[in-house]
Amino acid sequence: MSTYMPKAGDITRKWYVIDAADKPLGRVAAAAAHVLRGKHKVTYAPHADCGDHVIIVNADKAILTGKKLEKKYYRYHTGWFGGLKEVQYKHMMASNPEKAMMLAIKGMLPNTTVGRAQMTRVRIYKGPEHIHAAQKPEALEL
Repeated sequence: MSTYMPKAGDITRKWYVIDAADKPLGRVAAAAAHVLRGKHKVTYAPHADCGDHVIIVNADKAILTGKKLEKKYYRYHTGWFGGLKEVQYKHMMASNPEKAMMLAIKGMLPNTTVGRAQMTRVRIYKGPEHIHAAQKPEALEL
């Protein structure tokens, strides 16, 4: 018996829409990462990029449970001495909720070339509208 190895030409990519309104940010990000990696397919292989496209709408209405809005911070370093910057998630969700969702999804994908290619297939929108109606996306329930 031989093991199935997916090839780039055999992969068919579908489009899915996830509505993040009134759902926890981490749950939405985990569902998106699951579809982006292709783990929902029977032809999944961790070394191959066989995932689908994901559109996330209503990212501004995603919720953070508990006291995460006050206690959770996004930290980054500029590269200069004393250049550690931090942004509270309360401010990030108010000003740029797409970035908060993107960072959550990025943390759930592998830090490899396959993971970076998978990140190019996620589209995040603040409101309920998106521009990908021509791709006929299916709604993905959590």
